[in-house]
Amino acid sequence: MAELRPSGAPGPTAPPAPGPTAPPAFASLFPPGLHAIYGECRRLYPDQPNPLQVTAIVKYWLGGPDPLDYVSMYRNVGSPSANIPEHWHYISFGLSDLYGDNRVHEFTGTDGPSGFGFELTFRLKRETGESAPPTWPAELMQGLARYVFQSENTFCSGDHVSWHSPLDNSESRIQHMLLTEDPQMQPVQTPFGVVTFLQIVGVCTEELHSAQQWNGQGILELLRTVPVAGGPWLITDMRRGETIFEIDPHLQQERVDKGIETDGSNLSGVSAKCAWDDLSRPPEDDEDSRSICIGTQPRRLSGKDTEQIRETLRRGLEINSKPVLPPINPQRQNGLAHDRAPSRKDSLESDSSTAIIPHELIRTRQLESVHLKFNQESGALIPLCLRGRLLHGRHFTYKSITGDMAITFVSTGVEGAFATEEHPYAAHGPWLQVRRAAPWQALPLEPQECQAPELHRLFPQLHHKGESVTRESSQELLRLSCLSPVSC
Repeated sequence: MAELRPSGAPGPTAPPAPGPTAPPAFASLFPPGLHAIYGECRRLYPDQPNPLQVTAIVKYWLGGPDPLDYVSMYRNVGSPSANIPEHWHYISFGLSDLYGDNRVHEFTGTDGPSGFGFELTFRLKRETGESAPPTWPAELMQGLARYVFQSENTFCSGDHVSWHSPLDNSESRIQHMLLTEDPQMQPVQTPFGVVTFLQIVGVCTEELHSAQQWNGQGILELLRTVPVAGGPWLITDMRRGETIFEIDPHLQQERVDKGIETDGSNLSGVSAKCAWDDLSRPPEDDEDSRSICIGTQPRRLSGKDTEQIRETLRRGLEINSKPVLPPINPQRQNGLAHDRAPSRKDSLESDSSTAIIPHELIRTRQLESVHLKFNQESGALIPLCLRGRLLHGRHFTYKSITGDMAITFVSTGVEGAFATEEHPYAAHGPWLQVRRAAPWQALPLEPQECQAPELHRLFPQLHHKGESVTRESSQELLRLSCLSPVSC
């Protein structure tokens, strides 16, 4: 629960926001991380020392549900001559370390990131006659912050968020988000590390799909060139009724399609509803490597596997770098692994370390055949995985959101994979890697355009709602986007 008040109004846990000229005695009582971010805000808005602020009544570190302590809301006049309309500017406080006393974030030094290393911002076009900023963006930002805190997955510029609902719960076509650097907020050096500012940009479904098939930065650049779709500062207009491709039809063919053909996709993985089964042996085999457990504990990815998958996703965003999966063998000294950077507590780890099999005790198994299971949305990304990633010598990972399981497709250009040309299906605990030859070069990126024979060649068995699908009926299901390839 949150309340709305001017940031200058005293609250139960925070004093008024000081500016750069605040009295030293007052500034010494103010949380240093918070003070540093407020300083950047005051640089941009010297005439708004006490903006309206949505405040978490019960702070997250006191057991409240909202990770962000505050969301400040400023009125930005824009620049009509530069096609930048007047808008509301929202800025979060809480993803970075505000306090430095380990109540929320572990202090790791001043040279690295503060907390998660970023705060969120959002720019919403001001409607005519609107005298106060809407508060729904604050709840949107809290939702994204909850995801970050719960998963410990951070955002970076070019990322996309599939929201599948109008951001303001209206009938708007703006139902998803991209993230980019805030055009005005500069990185801040706080006593607890560096804080950057990532801006949320509302987009339509068609624009999200193009970002997935190509890359987020490319779509953001196109949005900047269309004033009504964002303009130079990427301001979200919830009343926008047309996509950039409807506004300028040439953008799809001349920019996006050519970009996909040349660059492929920089989407290296997604969190998804997915699973896999080993068809090489009966399911009652007690030594099933996918079901590693102790007693009645559920299977879990080891910390090493989890970190490797995350590193895979991070490296996949580096388009110009050679695709490499980190080495799987840990170098240990005095019982501690030293081949991974220190990180926050892994969100996949159990509260009890006995639930996790040590990484080096899990052997890699070569499998003869596997059964892949995806929900509709995840399955629809298979053509993108094949043509947008593997055809360009990269990799693509599905990380299960319902269990500790992952599926990584790798191409022959990816080094460090444990799936090989001789053994194209390999599992390390519940992490499966699939490496196949490249018959998918003619496979379209849109699932509706796929031909049934092509998918049957790639995936010998296709299922829909648990039923096997014939070649004759699969084309109609493809047209309806309700067929997922489930078997290799």
